[in-house]
Amino acid sequence: MRKSQYIKTIYILFKKELMSYFNSPIAYIFIGVFLVVGNWLFFKDFFLMGQASLRNYLGLLPWIFLFLSPAITMRLWSEEKKSGTIEFLLTLPITDWQVVLAKFFSSLAFLFISLILSISLPVTIAFLGNIDIGSIIGGYIGALFLGGSYLALGLFISSLTKNQIIAFIVALMACFAAFIVGADFVLAGAPKFAVPVMKFLGLGSHFYNIAKGVIDTKDIIYYCSFIFLFLWLNVRVIESRGWK
Repeated sequence: MRKSQYIKTIYILFKKELMSYFNSPIAYIFIGVFLVVGNWLFFKDFFLMGQASLRNYLGLLPWIFLFLSPAITMRLWSEEKKSGTIEFLLTLPITDWQVVLAKFFSSLAFLFISLILSISLPVTIAFLGNIDIGSIIGGYIGALFLGGSYLALGLFISSLTKNQIIAFIVALMACFAAFIVGADFVLAGAPKFAVPVMKFLGLGSHFYNIAKGVIDTKDIIYYCSFIFLFLWLNVRVIESRGWK
């Protein structure tokens, strides 16, 4: 298959998957919950602090995405398997990688749209005082990479079960574990020899590095490697189940 045709097939599948969100109330509910919860949690303490800073909001994004991402991915494979459409999908003249990439990028695009809609928050705060543009840009970039990692992990877990609720709960637990493994309170009780490894493996430690406004290539490489690993595992699951 030629490269242009390969990418075009991914795009067609991507568009179909993305439109499936907006053809139902799911997308609007998720986006509404994301915006309302995020804004409420931020503004309830904002005026008490008396500072024009988005630090607290950026700190909330990993926790909001922790629930939002598994909710997005829980149906991507589980629903296909439960309805039986997966057999038809995987007998089409397309590769496993094309299907997996289309599902991943459609969920990432949906998350990106949700994140973009929250841009009104930093714009509003900018009118109230001077804000650190670098940390805001870093925070949004870090949130997108972190969200992509959650989605790749959730997509892999969704491929393991037909039950959407199980997919959601297991993905939530797995994302939570991957996020806090490098947290300070976890490292405090860990053996000294394991601390550097745990800190490197934690999704959260890389997010907070980027959120400071310092975009280090090692953090970007880590997130890209994490995402690739679980997309690759997703493809292996499809192959091992003999769905084709």
